[in-house]
Amino acid sequence: MTERRGPWLVHSHEDVFETAWMKVESYPITRPDGLAGHYGVVHFKNRALAILPLFETGETILVGQHRFPQDKYSWEIPEGGGDLDGDPQQEAARELKEETGLIAQRWKEVLRMDLSNSITDESAIGYIATGLTQGEAEPEGTEVLETRRLHFREVLARVISGEITDSLTVAMVLKAHYMALHGLLDADLSQALLSGADSEGG
Repeated sequence: MTERRGPWLVHSHEDVFETAWMKVESYPITRPDGLAGHYGVVHFKNRALAILPLFETGETILVGQHRFPQDKYSWEIPEGGGDLDGDPQQEAARELKEETGLIAQRWKEVLRMDLSNSITDESAIGYIATGLTQGEAEPEGTEVLETRRLHFREVLARVISGEITDSLTVAMVLKAHYMALHGLLDADLSQALLSGADSEGG
């Protein structure tokens, strides 16, 4: 049955390929200009979650790992996938604990994003996590991770220079910087983020 999606006419649907995390869908369509075509969509089975953990010292944690699609090593804030039907904050807390061992007392949602929305339906939620205590990390079998504790200003500099390219890390760091500048975070935390060392922590 033909249905309309905005200016597109969709004539049918086929699942082409599927894994535990995603599936590729094919839609025979009539384009807005009236020509026939196919639209491919990557459907994600999880919601992307990003966590910027912030210590009272103005430091944060980056997670390093190899990213298969780009075949390169990437430094990122803690990130992962959460059940679409689950509580995103609870799922984010689980991801933070798995990747870094950190447990946060306070959570603040600061970001919602659509990721690569021309070909995927993946959405993301970003949190700032504070009141941190250290526990044991519990990485998944697909993850070979290392962590690095850096001052926020150092991470911001790496984002601005283009050294850090992960989209959620870029967005979250810039958002936190904006919030610190404009009084949208705790005053002491803002001061810690905007001042302090330019060098790496331990």
